[in-house]
Amino acid sequence: MSRILVVNPNSSERVTAAISEAVAPLRLPGGPAIACVTLAEGPPGIATQRDADSVIVPLCRLVEREVADAFVLACFSDPGLHAVREAAGGRPVMGIAEWGLLRALTLGERFGIVALSASSVRRQQRMVRQMGIEGRYAGSWPVELSAADSASEAVGATLAEAGRALVREQGADVIVLGCAGMARHREAIAAACGRPVVEPSQQAVAAALGAVLLRGAA
Repeated sequence: MSRILVVNPNSSERVTAAISEAVAPLRLPGGPAIACVTLAEGPPGIATQRDADSVIVPLCRLVEREVADAFVLACFSDPGLHAVREAAGGRPVMGIAEWGLLRALTLGERFGIVALSASSVRRQQRMVRQMGIEGRYAGSWPVELSAADSASEAVGATLAEAGRALVREQGADVIVLGCAGMARHREAIAAACGRPVVEPSQQAVAAALGAVLLRGAA
């Protein structure tokens, strides 16, 4: 059976569980297996650029040794995306930030990102510039939470208010969740702000699923 490996680059099992729950609808009967794993060597959360850079080598080693048809980097910093693609030897590697933002472009004119922290905002601004989509970026709204905290039911109201603020203050008409741990809050945030909300792990896994199912197609 084909296999898609979804890797949480931080060491929070709570975040990995939230990711697995979010991608459950993509586990199709007879389709590729979708396994979610935690990078044991990762920090508790990817809070800084140093954190993101620290997991590049462990991610490459994991991808080199794993038997999988496609990989998903389930962290909104897309840490080491290009290095991991080299390590994968031609097997598809999807970053959740890249695919989440690409999906947002199809849903509205201006997207906003619910960010974990101010340092996350700086990384998101760089990513948007590198992707050449600054003109569609309304901005990011930091909530000052850890990755593990973002997966808790208790922070739903905080995340919903961030979504409303992006619409009200920055003119976003699509909201992107800026951490994989936020996955379980997608529907509640959409209801609160009245705008489409993109959960990026779902989008990246959907892209990996398409790549595996269409493998070899012209």
